[in-house]
Amino acid sequence: MTRLLSTAAMLLICSQAAQAETFRWASGTDPQTMDPHAVNSAPVLGFLNNVYEGLVRRSKDMAIEGALAESWEPIGSDGWRFNLRQGVTFHGGEAFTAEDVMFSYQRASSEAADTASWFAPVSEVKIVDEFTIDFMTKAPNPIFPDSIANFMIMDSGWAAANGAELPAKDAENHATLNANGTAAFKLAERQPGLKTVLEPFDGWWGTAEHNITRAEFTPIQNSATAVAALLSGDVDMINPVPIQDMARLKQQGDVKVIDGIEARVIMLGFPHAADALKYGDDEGSPNPFKDVRVRKAVAAAVNVDAILATIMRGAAAPASQLVSPAMRGYSSSLSARPAHDPEAAKAMLADAGYPDGFSFGLKCPNDRYLNDEAVCQAITAMLAQVGIKAELDAMPVRNYWPELREDNYDMYLLGWSPGTFDAEHPIRFLAHTPNAEKKLGSWNFGDFSNARVDELLPMIQSEIDDEKRQAMLDESAKILQDEMAYIPMYVQPLVWGTGANIELTQRPDNFFILRWVTVN
Repeated sequence: MTRLLSTAAMLLICSQAAQAETFRWASGTDPQTMDPHAVNSAPVLGFLNNVYEGLVRRSKDMAIEGALAESWEPIGSDGWRFNLRQGVTFHGGEAFTAEDVMFSYQRASSEAADTASWFAPVSEVKIVDEFTIDFMTKAPNPIFPDSIANFMIMDSGWAAANGAELPAKDAENHATLNANGTAAFKLAERQPGLKTVLEPFDGWWGTAEHNITRAEFTPIQNSATAVAALLSGDVDMINPVPIQDMARLKQQGDVKVIDGIEARVIMLGFPHAADALKYGDDEGSPNPFKDVRVRKAVAAAVNVDAILATIMRGAAAPASQLVSPAMRGYSSSLSARPAHDPEAAKAMLADAGYPDGFSFGLKCPNDRYLNDEAVCQAITAMLAQVGIKAELDAMPVRNYWPELREDNYDMYLLGWSPGTFDAEHPIRFLAHTPNAEKKLGSWNFGDFSNARVDELLPMIQSEIDDEKRQAMLDESAKILQDEMAYIPMYVQPLVWGTGANIELTQRPDNFFILRWVTVN
């Protein structure tokens, strides 16, 4: 009998071993850091959602569901109470409690963090007991749980023991290269720019839906190299698939193309507060982008339809606002984009005092957004047609964000995906006057400022009447359009390629979640 049981056990182990799989995937952008509070960008947050967890998370259909909090409820109109999951351990074996949530809040809301704006509505955080914590808000905030879906919890003891009590945005500390989360996968190896390895966490509190025993991520900047790696079977997934290769890959029997529309709006940004140009032949001259007529001339000069038809091969959709039509709070009455009109652009430039145009510096990433450098090259050519000479400087995103934070640009390319899937989100991050104390405008690199937009934001955040709230969002969107605070161009397409044996879930936030991957 014992021998029979042993044989059955061995068969079970062999069966499990046969199902064990290594999954390899590639993307053009390497996560800048393993610190969940240091860089508020999709490559970082999307990757780290596999390693760290928050109080809440988004499901396959983007709905908010419990993670480290089992439930939550409003405390009247004063805030939200989160009832924490018990029995959770970090990858290092430490027990999860409310103290870790408090520590993570203090860390993520500090001036050293890139996530501070998430907590602008918070007035106070109070530990009720070991597994209950209250987030008090300055005003009623019906969307607060949605707004912290990417707020990830770190172990307070681990951070203190390793000197990582605060994040390092543009430098390094222990949390830059190491991680200790509670999620389904743990960090096994980190070689920035080369390879990052994740392994399943056997002590995870959740139910695994994957059959991965090892997950290897490799950044591949060259799109042709990425496609070749997918076709040869060297990787099981690439993100993104180059637009020009979509049709060809769809005809291959051993790969699949998964395509949709992302939540991300690609736009141009301006140095609203800069006194002088920093680049080009006119370096040191007064900043022409302070004049709304010049900003509108740029919008009229850029042929977005041509970019969509040629560079994006018809896969992207035009954008008129900082959010796409799929987002809550989109202003339907403001859906029209500025018309492409080079002659009108020249007239506006002449009216603003630049009949012969001017020269400036355009900063652009070359490994962050789909065809980002090609888009910037096209924009450079289009602006030249109306007398504006752009000196293009394209660089890896690892170098790009520090350049923007140091105001080393005259105009720049930016993509924005609202973490809350609500139009309030980009107003808070991109349009409010930068205010570190209030944790607002943290990605408003150009220091755009409008008193009415600033006044409307807290009203939008606290309004529970949908009709009144939409009216305020409409007013904000109209101001941003009239002022040409940014030039929204298009909603980025979402195109992934996988082997035919891979099953996964593609979400419109472009977050790749390993716990939903099956290798057949």
